[in-house]
Amino acid sequence: MNDFRQVLKSPIVTEKATILKESDNVVSFVVSRNANKVEIKKAVEDVLKVKVENIRTINVAGKVKRTGQKMGKRSNWKKAYVSLKKGEMIDLFEGV
Repeated sequence: MNDFRQVLKSPIVTEKATILKESDNVVSFVVSRNANKVEIKKAVEDVLKVKVENIRTINVAGKVKRTGQKMGKRSNWKKAYVSLKKGEMIDLFEGV
């Protein structure tokens, strides 16, 4: 991908993600499905101005949901757990 702003779609703000952020300095993001670890690392470092230590990615299968009599399926998506180096921090709620 050429534009790093298309790699990172949104941060994941859940209870599990908050616990990981506080205990292990790991931040989770929804990323583009065709982005690889190198592109994700460059995007995080360029956009958020932090140093990345490690990245783990997970392809999440969309759930099958029932809508009335018909069955539908949510889209598949990709999740990235970004481990930051010591002393680095991302504040997801700055200015709130």
